[in-house]
Amino acid sequence: MTNETGNGKSAVLGLQHLLAMYAGAVAVPLLIGTGLGFNEAQMTYLISIDIFMCGIATLLQLTVNKFFGIGLPVVLGCAIQAVAPLILIGQKQGVGTVYGSIIAAGVFVVLIAGFFSKVEKLFPPIVTGTVITTIGLTLIPVAITKMGGGDAAAPSFGDPTNLVLAAVTILLILAVQVFGRGFVRSIAVLVGLVAGTVLAAFLGKVDLAAIGHAPMFHVPQPFYFGTPKFEPFSILLMIIISIVSMVESTGVYFALGDIVGKKIKEDDLKRGYRAEGLAVVLGGLFNTFPYTGFSQNVGLVQLSGIKTRRPIYFSAIFLIILGLFPKVGALAQIIPEPVLGGGMLVMFGMVAVQGMKMLSKVNYNDEKNLLIIAISIGFGLGFNSMPTLFAKLPETLQMFTGNGIVMSSLSAIVLNLIFHGYEREAK
Repeated sequence: MTNETGNGKSAVLGLQHLLAMYAGAVAVPLLIGTGLGFNEAQMTYLISIDIFMCGIATLLQLTVNKFFGIGLPVVLGCAIQAVAPLILIGQKQGVGTVYGSIIAAGVFVVLIAGFFSKVEKLFPPIVTGTVITTIGLTLIPVAITKMGGGDAAAPSFGDPTNLVLAAVTILLILAVQVFGRGFVRSIAVLVGLVAGTVLAAFLGKVDLAAIGHAPMFHVPQPFYFGTPKFEPFSILLMIIISIVSMVESTGVYFALGDIVGKKIKEDDLKRGYRAEGLAVVLGGLFNTFPYTGFSQNVGLVQLSGIKTRRPIYFSAIFLIILGLFPKVGALAQIIPEPVLGGGMLVMFGMVAVQGMKMLSKVNYNDEKNLLIIAISIGFGLGFNSMPTLFAKLPETLQMFTGNGIVMSSLSAIVLNLIFHGYEREAK
């Protein structure tokens, strides 16, 4: 398939990327706002500014200059790993401290971008492939939960209607991929989501309440929740989370580089980290949250076969518009959970497959490589499914141990250093 697309087709592809990341982007402000007891007006602002800033953050990464921007078709969204620590900070120190710690962490990321980019040799294919595979496999249970209805504790979870909607969405995506041609094939996920939502509407499963409750227009306001406050422990906690996000983003960068055929160099990483740091600072100033590269959009780039940045520019513009017009943005919220879950299953599966593709470059005749992959994926999936295993450890350590992706990354890096030393390729 050609990588060149016109503006109309790029806009549709951009919409597909937006729908792929929308639920994940909205989930973070919903979880944090609920955890901190925000009222409806505060939640409306939080979701709107979050979507707006996702667009700004994505533009920072797309725009390449000497200082920032990695220039890959990457979409930035709120880092889910920041949810628990930010709720903890907000409950103990107040909302002002939440945003003070985010601003400080963003400045830290900008300052260490140069140093962090110099450790690029820590991420050979055996490490990045293992991490990307783990990310995909870790996210699949999230898709499965949504296929059942979104809340595993709800009486309606696993209702046959939910399963039918999820199955129809998956089958439609498969059908378009198998029988579609050209541009239609590249928007298989979008076709599945739209058609699944239409079917859900006929079955009475589409809730339009989100559109009715949302205001027509919204203006972003810096320091909406008050003056930021800077508290040392909270800043340290957010710096740790930022490092975690940088590790995860590194995997996303290398995966996208592999897909589009671009070798990711030290300068690319430096600009990518700086863009991410700037996005985090802006998030703190406008009272939203830290940003990281969204892995679900990696799967879409792989599926669509479109490797240019143009569709992502449209995604960023759409996100900014949706942030200014909450009623329009609420349209994306009407996609039922089972339909979204069906689409996510395909996308997350593709993320895992991309990781496996990267691992195909590894020499499997070397048993050390087998051990690195086996232990790292085992840590990633195991610790993520049972985070309470480390409940008796200090809270700061739990930020690492309770995150399977982080533990997979750390174990892959450390084991590769032990077995192969500081070399780019595992032999």
